[in-house]
Amino acid sequence: MTDPKVQEYLRENGYPEHIVRDGRAGLVRRWRKFVDQVERGYTLGIEDYRNDLDIRGIIALAHADDAEVHSLDARLQKLLTATSVRVWESGPDNAFWDFGYPSNAGPDLIQDLRNEKLLL
Repeated sequence: MTDPKVQEYLRENGYPEHIVRDGRAGLVRRWRKFVDQVERGYTLGIEDYRNDLDIRGIIALAHADDAEVHSLDARLQKLLTATSVRVWESGPDNAFWDFGYPSNAGPDLIQDLRNEKLLL
């Protein structure tokens, strides 16, 4: 989908103006930043983690994914553990990113997962 179409989708679906303004490039940039964070060790809690997963869900719903996004997905998939556990519902169907959590999750995310009975 072209950037103007992605921006139109975002605007029509009530996303915040900063998300609309940055369009597809902004979504992909945010997804890349998240994958980089997970590779280094995810230090934030579950609410931040879920917000980050929402970015990927938006990319899917706006049909804004491409080879770069799929490459980032592959990097993330290698880092997830407990992939039978659904930790969020951000995307269409049973999107892989909604299952599991980083194997190198920091103490905040681990504690939040434990509190929600999601830690295996």
